Amino acid sequence: MALMITDECINCDVCEPECPNSAISQGEEIYIIDPNLCTECVGHYETTQCVEVCPVDSIVINPSVIETKEQLKDKYIVLTNSLGSS
Repeated sequence: MALMITDECINCDVCEPECPNSAISQGEEIYIIDPNLCTECVGHYETTQCVEVCPVDSIVINPSVIETKEQLKDKYIVLTNSLGSS
């Protein structure tokens, strides 16, 4: 399950640098999460870093992108292998 940022986001910028996959970026009005890059920190950390630091709890599971922990781990492997080969 990738995450998403709701419109309760206050653009405080604390989540973006916490993402190990660079999945978070500034959107037109609020920060956004690229579901193709989001692994919910699986493979990197025990907890989801952006959720931990968000002061207004605006980062939630994206109901449009349902993934198992195994799928998230597979995505992590693909992403880290492609980053390592650059």
